[in-house]
Amino acid sequence: MEYSEKYGTDVDEAVRLALEELGLREDQVMVTVLEEPAKGIKGMLKGSQNFAKVRVERIDDGAHEGDDLSQADALAAEAAAAEKPHSKATHDFRKKGRPHGEGGNGHGGEKPFEHVEQGGGAREDFRGREGGGGRQQKRDRDRGDRGGRDRDRGRDKDKQVPEVEIDMDSIKRVTEPIENLVPDPESNAVKFLTEVILKMSLEVEIDGFVNDDCYYIEVKGVDSRVVIGKRGQTLDALQYLTNLVTNKGAEEYKRVIIDVEGYRSRREKTLEQLAVKLAKKVLTTSRSARLEPMNPYERKVIHATLQQVDGVTTKSEGEEPYRRVIIERK
Repeated sequence: MEYSEKYGTDVDEAVRLALEELGLREDQVMVTVLEEPAKGIKGMLKGSQNFAKVRVERIDDGAHEGDDLSQADALAAEAAAAEKPHSKATHDFRKKGRPHGEGGNGHGGEKPFEHVEQGGGAREDFRGREGGGGRQQKRDRDRGDRGGRDRDRGRDKDKQVPEVEIDMDSIKRVTEPIENLVPDPESNAVKFLTEVILKMSLEVEIDGFVNDDCYYIEVKGVDSRVVIGKRGQTLDALQYLTNLVTNKGAEEYKRVIIDVEGYRSRREKTLEQLAVKLAKKVLTTSRSARLEPMNPYERKVIHATLQQVDGVTTKSEGEEPYRRVIIERK
């Protein structure tokens, strides 16, 4: 799985650097904020953390076209992958930057210079002199100090409390079931959607229903996955267009809901599970989590689900269609 961990003066800069390294766009990755920069006087104190660190991970798009669980399952997998150890490149860097031995001179017990016999005399080869060797040694010491701080932070992480448990059974479903439906195969919504499906040359069946609040259309058949589209985008577009056409010139607005073999219910449940999983991670690590961009309905599911979880808060940031949900600890 491809990922990159980057530092920056703020979160946005760190994300930008990671995206440049991976060669990906924001909608192709999941971002986890590992460290946030210190603010105010604390950020000016020597040794204070005055930078941001993020982990940017590629979202696996290898699922079949129209796979209704691909996005949320990939996000959940990415959230779990954040628990894996750092990449080999990071380990190599930290080994290389490990503090030297315990010698009193800070150079692993070696003498600060050697006497080298040359031409009957002695020449002092100062390893600490200002020049190529001296500067390199200073860089090694600085790198060792950073490596020590990294290891200290790693030990602090190991001391964190066990993962928080959240009872999924206590989470109420966001969307209430649609009730009191009666067949309505001749509605304008059904006629418009049938016409569009015919032009798409898809082999599906369309059943229309209605109640006091909405028109409900169920689609099923061989090509039902095509109607869903990648991450539900095709289904959302069809529902939006059908809403516009059905309510154009109507005296009373009545929303249109299009579902494909129970896709929307499954999708909502998957988003709820993802929200709870990330909330547990935020409560355990005290680090905020940034989800990938979502449409308004999916963001609403995340917000409404986590309103029922104590200790976390959510907010949205960005502009459509790249607006995303941020989960933070209260």
